[in-house]
Amino acid sequence: MQGIMTETKPPAVDRIDPTFRNGTITAFGVTVSFSLGFLSQWASSPGAWQPYDTPPMILLFAGVALQMRALSLLLPVEGLERRIYDRSTKIYLTGLILTGVGVGAAVSFDALSSLFK
Repeated sequence: MQGIMTETKPPAVDRIDPTFRNGTITAFGVTVSFSLGFLSQWASSPGAWQPYDTPPMILLFAGVALQMRALSLLLPVEGLERRIYDRSTKIYLTGLILTGVGVGAAVSFDALSSLFK
């Protein structure tokens, strides 16, 4: 008796539409560039850095790093997989929140320091 050869197929992977991913990559890229632009502008501004600049700087660097990580997860073809897309979106939103808090803290600390001189 001859054995029947069965071909096993890998489980289907839940994917997102490539057009949807491309829009997300564009949005992530734009906000990463704005975040990097803010860091660059802040770093090159005249005046000495103060100790109170450290917490906002740490938040900004961490936020931008997370945004860039999220973008890097979407760029390969595997970024079309739903689980990778969802993971990168969560990482991106965390980075965006950290960046926003960092910018808010930087502006607030600078404003408060000018009031108490």
